Amino acid sequence: MSRQERIRQILQQALQPRMLIIHDDSAQHRGHGGWRPEGETHFTLEIASAELFATGRVAGQRRIYQLLANELADGLHALSIKITP
Repeated sequence: MSRQERIRQILQQALQPRMLIIHDDSAQHRGHGGWRPEGETHFTLEIASAELFATGRVAGQRRIYQLLANELADGLHALSIKITP
């Protein structure tokens, strides 16, 4: 299973968002810190979750980072996160 699929599965199960878009931006970061030739190091995440949105931007992002802690420890370098209701 790819990292993108694992991220999707983790967030879907924990948050049940109305919408979840995950885009692998790794190719745009070639040669930058954290980049790996195999990719799947940098992602943009757009998630529609009333629960996350209600907690505020910072708390919502912290929740996502908590859920993805294992991925972050295993090569996920960067997430750009947009939370909408």
